[in-house]
Amino acid sequence: QVQLVESGGGLVQAGGSLRLSCAASGRALSRYIMAWFRQAPGKEREFVARIHWIGGRTNYADSVKGRFTISRDNAENTVYLQMNSLKPEDTAVYYCASGAWGQGTQVTVAS
Repeated sequence: QVQLVESGGGLVQAGGSLRLSCAASGRALSRYIMAWFRQAPGKEREFVARIHWIGGRTNYADSVKGRFTISRDNAENTVYLQMNSLKPEDTAVYYCASGAWGQGTQVTVAS
């Protein structure tokens, strides 16, 4: 069973940046995909980005392409989400996922 712990959320002004981290433990991650999702108040959880642990291939939702970057640190078993040019509509709880969900971290973008 994998355990996922997110960190790095907070309050930022529109146009600002945040970097989220997801530390994974509990099983070997070499064959897995790590992903970020988000859920805004009153909305369904939606896909944001994912990365293949081997090879590093990435995919992004159209709404974040060009602004967000997902990356990984194999040695630290950690996945990052660098978020630039943040918009108020990026406000949500961000979740890390890989066979399990993390507890989420709140990102609030003020206009």
